[in-house]
This record gives sequence, C-alpha cells and structure tokens, in this order.
Amino acid sequence: MSEDKVVPISIPGIHQAFWPYFVENTKGEKIKVLDCGAGHGAFTKKLFEDGYDVSACDLFPEIFYYDKVECKKADVTAKLPYDDNSFDAIVAMEIMEHIQDHEVFFNEANRILKQGGSVYISTPNVLSLKSRIRFMFTGFFYSFKPLEITNYDGLQHVASLTLDQYDYLAVKRGFKRATFSYDKRQTTSLLLLILYPFLWLMSIIKKTGSFHNQLNLLTGRIIFLKYQKTSSI
Repeated sequence: MSEDKVVPISIPGIHQAFWPYFVENTKGEKIKVLDCGAGHGAFTKKLFEDGYDVSACDLFPEIFYYDKVECKKADVTAKLPYDDNSFDAIVAMEIMEHIQDHEVFFNEANRILKQGGSVYISTPNVLSLKSRIRFMFTGFFYSFKPLEITNYDGLQHVASLTLDQYDYLAVKRGFKRATFSYDKRQTTSLLLLILYPFLWLMSIIKKTGSFHNQLNLLTGRIIFLKYQKTSSI
C-alpha cells in the first residue's frame, strides 16, 4: 500500500467534518459498515483503524489503495454484491450527485441493511443561499457546472436533488425522513441571510412552507443526511 495515495476524493474538509457526525450518530459502536463509493480508501482506512467492521465498494476498485480491506466492484445504481441484511450502516459520501437512479440505490440500501440500520450521505447543499443565487444568475447550483454531454465516466455531477426529493425517494423505499446536518456554514450564505424576510414572505404567498428555508439548509455548504431503515420492501 502506498500511504500517500490513500487520500480523500472530495472537497477539502468534508471527511474531517463527516467523521464526528458519523461517530456521534453510531454512538461509537463498532458496527458493520459499508463504505459505498470508497474512492482511494481514505474513509475506509479511518473506519478500519478505529475498529469498525468495514467493507468497501466502488465503480473503479482499481483506484482503491488501502490494502487492509477488499474493495469490490459495484455500481450503486444496480444490484450490490452483498447479501440481504448484511450491514448496520452504509456510508455514501459524495456519490449521490454523480448518479441518477437514486431509487435503485435506496432499494439496494434497504435490502443489504439490517432492520434499524442507516444510510449516511454527504452531498452538495443546493438549497444554500449561495447556491440559490448562483442558480439565478448562471442556471447551475453550487458545485454543479455544464455537463460534458458525451462523457459517461460517472465522475460528473449530474443530479441536484433537494432534501424533500431525497426524502421522497427514501421513504418510498422503507426509510424514515432524514435527520440532517452540514459540514460548515458558508460565509457568502451567511451574508445573504439579509434576504430571509423575502424568502419567508414568498413561502407564505406561494404556500410552500418553511421546510427548505431552515437555517442549516440556507447556510450549510455540504449537507449530511441520515436515513434509518424502518421496514423491508
């Protein structure tokens, strides 16, 4: 193993913020975890060294460099190479924006999770004020850009789902609605809170409610979602 290759493939700081979030939600219990979309193996390594029973999979296992854990080849939009009720938790860090068949993902997550197990997701927060202003002026949310139309390598950001859309797909596939957090607040979004009265007024006029106008969603950079399995499908 080349230690210098086992590095995060993500926006700087996400792994460092996601780790305490994950540990807090799992109460430090050394449960059985699948690192789904494991990349170079940086989070797998952290889980393994902290005593978790960890497995890993990725669409490109050849770039997984942590040799203490096997990384299986897997497409998260297809059947995963694991038995039913195999895991207590699934980590899907920075992969949801790369796929389109989210319902298949939640279906497979439900199948391989034990009852009461949870999926932990990190993904760019398209609902932040910075993201909303960026979309207004460019047509692209935060962390999204024009697609290379003939590039299907799975590395582009192709899905900009909102929290209620994730909830819709997850609940349909046997999960509770998400509890959520974020990695850090964006300075730009904090400054844009001056617009909050207008958001509040528009939500009343359009009768959309305040669900997407919660402070953590308006200011957070990367959103962390936890979906707990409540029933098998």
